[in-house]
Amino acid sequence: MLLKTVRILDCDSSLTRQKTLIERYRPDIVDLTEIGPSARLWANKKTAAAIQGRLDPAAKHAITLYGSGDFHHIAHLLVSQFAEPLTLIVFDFHPDWDILPPRLGCGSWVTRTLGLHNVNKVLLIGPSSDDLASPAIHTGNLQALKDDRLEIYPYQHGPTRVLCRNVPANSSLAVSRGKLFSEITWAELQGRNRADFIGRVLQRCQSRKAYVSIDKDCLRPEHALTNWEAGRFSLAELLQLLKVVQEKMEIVGLDITGEYSEPVVEGAVKSFCSRLDHPAGYTAYSKPAEQVDATNEHTNLEILKLLLGR
Repeated sequence: MLLKTVRILDCDSSLTRQKTLIERYRPDIVDLTEIGPSARLWANKKTAAAIQGRLDPAAKHAITLYGSGDFHHIAHLLVSQFAEPLTLIVFDFHPDWDILPPRLGCGSWVTRTLGLHNVNKVLLIGPSSDDLASPAIHTGNLQALKDDRLEIYPYQHGPTRVLCRNVPANSSLAVSRGKLFSEITWAELQGRNRADFIGRVLQRCQSRKAYVSIDKDCLRPEHALTNWEAGRFSLAELLQLLKVVQEKMEIVGLDITGEYSEPVVEGAVKSFCSRLDHPAGYTAYSKPAEQVDATNEHTNLEILKLLLGR
């Protein structure tokens, strides 16, 4: 198994407070706190280069944690370290597939990563945000859906039709090639064999090597308290799906984001965007800091236990 070590990219001090995690897994901690305010929400070329310069190529197979989901675009820099053909599997409340600038942002990094020549397919699992509804869907990467580079399996979504192509004909999700459509969502698979379904989805992927990116905002508030809205997955559901990925694919790299930290940003423009983008009812709102840290650490520990077997 390639995933043997744990690394923290300390962008916002949210992870260094998780003492049990640090004591149990002894992660390598890379201090990026000085870069954090300029990296939050999006990174320009200079900031991206500064982060990339701190990424040890020898540690690319580590499980990497890096704080708030505001930094999810760091996943693109982590995936960029690999040259072999990959399937990118993303668990997230948001699809992060915007085609508008900034190109390397927490809401657009999936589109940027689809530009990497070695990423054959991206699977987005669990989105439930308004990004899959009109008007936001019109700034999403619909072309990647039509080109069969991207598949979305939302936990739930509104009436806007979403494209899923090449799903096995005997699966719970029907196929309507070339159309945007709404069929059974993840929530409607209650009582059915979800593990079998996702296993068949993975079996169709061209590359058996996978990079996995987890934003804990895909989880319900009892499992994750973040800068963003509440997701729909239970922790048990997420762990079940990760176990299937472990069994069906060779996971060459994995990252975890979705802690909570105060959105300290650099510059007036980013400050305005931060106030505009972050929801008023983010899940960590008004929660005691001790509860936030304990909730997020517990979920991190459960994920690491599954992946590392200890």
